[in-house]
Order: sequence, then C-alpha cells, then structure tokens
Amino acid sequence: MRLRVALGCLLVTAACGSPTEGDDAGPRVDAGSFLFDAGSDAGVEPDAGLEADAGVDAGVVDAGFSVIRYPSGRTQSPLTSEVAAHLRSIAALAPSKNGAAFSKIGDSNTVNTSYLSCFAGPNVDLAGRSTLQPALDHFRSTQSFDRTSLSATVGWSAFSPLTGTPSPLQQEIDAAQPRYATVMFGTNDVGFTDTHSFGRNLFTLIDTLSMQGVVPILSAIPSRDDNPTLDAWVPRYNLVARGIAQARRVPFIDLHREWLTVPAHGLGSDGVHLNVYVPGAVRPCVLNAAGLAFGHNVRNLHTLEGLSRAWDAVEGRAAPDTTAPRIEGTGLPGDEVLINSLPFVDVRDTRTDGVARINAYSGCASAANESGREVLYKLELSQPTTVRVFVVALGSADIDVHLLRDVNSGQSCVVRHDKFLVRQLSAGTHYLSLDTYQSSAGVEAGEYLVGVIAE
Repeated sequence: MRLRVALGCLLVTAACGSPTEGDDAGPRVDAGSFLFDAGSDAGVEPDAGLEADAGVDAGVVDAGFSVIRYPSGRTQSPLTSEVAAHLRSIAALAPSKNGAAFSKIGDSNTVNTSYLSCFAGPNVDLAGRSTLQPALDHFRSTQSFDRTSLSATVGWSAFSPLTGTPSPLQQEIDAAQPRYATVMFGTNDVGFTDTHSFGRNLFTLIDTLSMQGVVPILSAIPSRDDNPTLDAWVPRYNLVARGIAQARRVPFIDLHREWLTVPAHGLGSDGVHLNVYVPGAVRPCVLNAAGLAFGHNVRNLHTLEGLSRAWDAVEGRAAPDTTAPRIEGTGLPGDEVLINSLPFVDVRDTRTDGVARINAYSGCASAANESGREVLYKLELSQPTTVRVFVVALGSADIDVHLLRDVNSGQSCVVRHDKFLVRQLSAGTHYLSLDTYQSSAGVEAGEYLVGVIAE
C-alpha cells in the first residue's frame, strides 16, 4: 500500500488542478459539502488490496469475458442470456444473500436522501411504467431504499470503501447481506487521482462484491460543471467504469448520457451535486416529464430500471436483449482487436492473451525490455482525430502502450508510454501494441484495461 496525501482546495470557487497520468497526487475535490476537503479518507490507498484480477482467477469471470462490447449509444448495458447466466453465477457464490436487498455504495450524490430513499414512501409516480412496479414492491420489502449504507460517505473516492480492517465495504456486505449493490464513484477521483489508480481501485471494489455473491450495478458519473478542466476528464473515468462492467459482465448504467440531455446537466448551482424536482416539496421519485428534468429523478428512474433488470436476470426470467455487439479479434498478428468506433475499451490478460513476438521498440528509441506477450489492436479512423490511449494494469502487471505504423516490428514504433498516449492521428489505419514489460524479477504479465477515446 502507498500513502496518498490530498491537498484540498481552500475555497469552492478556487479551480482545482487537473490530474495527470502517472501522477495521482493532485487535489481531491470533496463533492459532498460546500467546502473542498482533504478528509480522513485521503490517507491510504489500497492499490494492491484484493488482487484486482481475483475474479478471473477465482472463476467468477470465465474465458472470453471481454468479447461482449458495452456500446456508448445506450443507457442500460446489454443484458443477454449470456450476461444473465453470469449474474446467476455470481449469485450462486453466496446463496444465502438476501435476494430482495441491495446496498448503496458511493459518495455524496449517493448519501443524499434524494437518491432512491423516496421509493420507500408514498410520493412515487412511475408515470405509467407499470413494468417497474414488481421491482419497486420487491425491494421495498427489505427497506433497502431508505437504509443508511455503511459504504457511502461524503467526499469518498473509489479507494475509500476499501480502507481499514474490516473495510467499510465489508462492513456493509456483512450488515445488509445484499444480493445487489449500486456503485457510483469518480466525481471525487477526478482531480485527485489518475485513471490508472482509479481503475485499479474500482476493479478491486467490483471484484470484492462479485466474489461474495453480490451483483454490482455500476453507474457513470455526472459532469463536473464547476471546472471545465476537470469536466474534460469525466468521459475518461466513465470509460474506465464502462470497461470494468464490460469485462466483469455486470450491469452498467450510462447516466452521464442521460444527464447531458437535461437542463444544467442535472446539477445544482455548484455544478457538482445532482439537483432534484421541488414542486413545493422535494419529489425525487416523481418520474414524469417535469421530474425528469432533474438529476436525482433521472438517476432514480434508471437505477430502478437497472435493479429490475438485474433481479429478472438472477431469478431466471427472460433476458431483455437477444444480441449484443461483440469485440472482434484475438489480438494476434493478422487478427488484431478491431477498434472501429470511439470510445473503445477492452480488457485482456497477457498471461494468456497475445504472443511474445516484439521484444523491443527501437523506433521509439526505447531500451525497455518488452519480452512478455503483446496484444495488438487495429485502430480505423475515418477522419483526422486527436486520440488518447490509456492503460490500467492490474495487480503486479506492467503493460506498456505503443503506437505503431504496422505490426511487424518494433522499428515501426511512433510513440510509447507506460500509461498513456495523446496523439493527433490522420485518417486511416493505425496499430497499438499493449506489451508486457520484463524487469530483473521476470516478465510482469497480467490483466489490463485499455481505453481509447477521441479528444
């Protein structure tokens, strides 16, 4: 474990610095109060913690887990019979969990009583969505909607529920015995950590839940309208969350997509916290057209939908999706993983994927020993695009990213980095090599996430 010291901004109106890849010691924004606060959770970050690839090793995620692609053009991720069967396999790890209970895991936007709590009371208007009534009645029976979570706290980042023994996450699992958990982190991570550390922590959190028979439902975060620099990072963090859900085949809700279509992006005057419909009184569970012009109401609708879909899947009812997009390619020479649209995210494991063919990248004047397996990607661009490529390496893995003109030799290397690249690329075909570094201790192979996004 490494110590992290967070420097808080002194005033709400002060601009926090943007994070930089490879340097996650930037300022942390406490989105749960009207002051920016380093808080008590800014100390120890469990980068190692539970191995982030433990889900794979333990059989929670089987071979081919990254084949289904979670596309960016829909709010609820695909839930096919294949995904549904996987959710049932998670539930089967702990049959005694309460099938009508869920936990809320997150920061101040989750702690806020406008998040889901209203579903426990009388002021609910589903606006004709009768298909959601069974799930509403089911989860009401355990008082999960208005229960105070032990793993949701103002100012938290993705590592916060993992700290301590037992951790707040473990305390919540033990206390609630939930079958499901809604998870949303990133608002406080933006400006404090980088996508690499954020991804490692979120992987650990999702794997911790899954290995204990809890089905995670992961959500995107809202915009950061308080700071344009930080807001530019939000899509990168949401892509990490999408990739984790895609890799682990658990539900993902693209709430960011929904919030972009409502006034003020569903945010209050501070540009950080979700707002709520107040027609004389606070009404976050009024889901008609007037209510859905506000952030909490939008989140409540789509989270209830996500809970309903996950519950149906675990109970063996018909999956709502018959097909889903697939990621093409094995990553081997001649069968590169195809990136034909952006954003793109993929998870592989160089212990089993790829081939050890390129050992050095002389075209980039690099002396790094890349003797481990590399996984190759083909990026097709229809127009000139500035592209950011970043990698999140899990556990003890060390995976470097290389931009190539072709896949035959390291001499074609254009640029490389151990965590990220940003490059203006022409229209046409480009190649990426995600290659495994070899240190004096040996080949540092393992699982990684790669994200590719236009900027």
